[in-house]
Amino acid sequence: MADAAASAQAHGVHSMIGFNYRRVPALALARELIAEGRLGTIRHVRAAYLQDWLSDVETPMSWRLRKETAGSGALGDIASHAIDQVQHLTGQTVTEVTGTLRTFVTERPGPDGLEKVTVDDAAWATLGMTGNISASVEASRVATGQKNSLKIEIYGSLGSLTFDLENLNELGFLDATLPVREQGSRRILVNEPEHPYVGAWWPQGHIIGWEHTFTHQIRDFLTTISAGEPPSPSFADGLQIQRVLAAVEESARNRSTVTAVRERVGVS
Repeated sequence: MADAAASAQAHGVHSMIGFNYRRVPALALARELIAEGRLGTIRHVRAAYLQDWLSDVETPMSWRLRKETAGSGALGDIASHAIDQVQHLTGQTVTEVTGTLRTFVTERPGPDGLEKVTVDDAAWATLGMTGNISASVEASRVATGQKNSLKIEIYGSLGSLTFDLENLNELGFLDATLPVREQGSRRILVNEPEHPYVGAWWPQGHIIGWEHTFTHQIRDFLTTISAGEPPSPSFADGLQIQRVLAAVEESARNRSTVTAVRERVGVS
């Protein structure tokens, strides 16, 4: 698919994949602050994408729980978004991983009785990255009480940022260059016209929602085409994330050994 997209691009046919969280205004602002050096040298990142829609053991079987139709479980479904954010925000690339996968509910009710679940309910990974950055990623679809929480913490030599998708209009920012007696995480309500994307919406201070990230996504797709630029993220970007996920699966199969992200999935 990545090769086909690249070939089509050469003939003026454009494409883009849907990492819509890149278009959350608060996360777009976080990326700007990092690029401006406000956090100094990035040292480590924590990301946790948690949901609970599979917490109930009586939740019925679906295509998302079969490896042949879904590929993987929480790892591919939501950890992919967390890993993309870790890379996109820092501007660095994952080079090696350790991984653990768990299936807590091994059977689910189907139309003909209980069916075996063949994907993971939860995934954990540590990521080694370029730029001497370390990151941890957790993803779960059985985190009771967590509806759709993508929590991200970024720690640098001059400050830190915190974000939670369940409060997607807010970004926490700690400026460690201030005197110690004045330091503390402050809440930035990302609803001003000066913030990414928000000037196109409501009066200042009026919040936007999850659905707006898809509008921002299409807006960026169209404006890049108009400007003669390649849309991002590309299918090649998606393939790179898939290679990270494949490395996590390989590590999990090998008792969480350190595993390099390979240039081609399946190459030994």
